[in-house]
Amino acid sequence: MDALPVAELLLQTALSETPYGSLFVGLLTLGAVVLVGRVLLHLAWRLVTIAIVVVGLLVVVSMVAPGLL
Repeated sequence: MDALPVAELLLQTALSETPYGSLFVGLLTLGAVVLVGRVLLHLAWRLVTIAIVVVGLLVVVSMVAPGLL
C-alpha cells in the first residue's frame, strides 16, 4: 500500500459526509490555519522588535550627535 497524504485518505474514506466527520475536517483545517498564523505572528513580532531597536538607536544617536545623521 502506498503512503497516502492525510488529505487523500480523508477524501477516500468519505469522512466529511458524516456530521462528526465534517466537524473533524473543519477543526483540522482551523488547526492548520492557527498553526500557520502562529508562525507568521512569531516572525512579525521578531521583525517589529528589531525595528524598534534600530529606530531607538537612531533616535539616541541623533540626540547625542545631531549633525551625524
